[in-house]
Amino acid sequence: MLRAFIALVCVLNGTSVASASDPSVPARAESVPPVRADPDPGPSATAFLRFLPFFYDLYTFRGEAGATTVVAAFAVPAGMLEEERDAGRVRYRFDVSLVLADTALGSVSRTDDSVFVGVPSSLSGEHLLHTHIEVQAPPSGSTLQRVIMTDATTPGIGQLYGTPFPIPDYRGDHLMLSDVALGYPDAATGWRRRDVTLALLPTSQFPQSSFDVYYEIYNLPEGNRYSTEIAIERLDEDEGERERVPGSSAVHTRFSGESAAGEDRTLEELRRVEASLRRGSYRLTVTVTDEVSGQRATRTRLLEVRGWRRGATMVPALQRNGTPPPIA
Repeated sequence: MLRAFIALVCVLNGTSVASASDPSVPARAESVPPVRADPDPGPSATAFLRFLPFFYDLYTFRGEAGATTVVAAFAVPAGMLEEERDAGRVRYRFDVSLVLADTALGSVSRTDDSVFVGVPSSLSGEHLLHTHIEVQAPPSGSTLQRVIMTDATTPGIGQLYGTPFPIPDYRGDHLMLSDVALGYPDAATGWRRRDVTLALLPTSQFPQSSFDVYYEIYNLPEGNRYSTEIAIERLDEDEGERERVPGSSAVHTRFSGESAAGEDRTLEELRRVEASLRRGSYRLTVTVTDEVSGQRATRTRLLEVRGWRRGATMVPALQRNGTPPPIA
């Protein structure tokens, strides 16, 4: 597993980023946009007495025995949750669920976990509590996803979001990239993947300074020379801002190395992005080129930079006992 720290350098003029990818790659070339808390969940969540808006993102990676690993990152402002007080401390509790259903294949994958955090005093209403859960699912282009969060302190408070979610197939022998996962830096706890610990965050809730970028390269033979380009481009600036702040629209870095992939031909890369990003919308693009075969794979991720005045706490999710909430 390759770890590196990247100081992204502003490019004064437009940055040219290779974006062509192997057309045979069945995985998504463009990630879904970051999902924001929506006060109107639609008719699928009418069972709740009070809505609990939250943020989430889904990431996919190669799983075992032909399956795909799907990881959901959740975040909720503390002010949206009910508080419990016990022995002079304040507790926040909520449950999270991820459901992946494919009626064409007749498959349903689901996991339900519980989150608990105790603090000496009430958190700021905008302080983010974030967590993650993981499930294995078969690749399919007709999967529907549902993510659910409920307040475990007070029954009847919750939210459900659902959308189509094609699950990519990471089988095959051509060069591929997993989804690009983003997390809070220097994580002591969080999602564990091989030798990596990543404090996953939904991409709509990102700091203005450093953050971690994790992705996996598939089918890059050991010993092959390869190059990687990482670029971040601002999506919502106007022409006047670009003239006032030269280079604000794009940051770019490129590096090369030799593949140290194991027998499974998987190479994990964890990169620290050190960049002072202004608040706004960005597109992050990772492009990997096998310099021996000439194959190229590209992944993109949309993110929102919002700053960290509110604070954030990573809370592990534990397997829940009892009956999961309804999804109908």
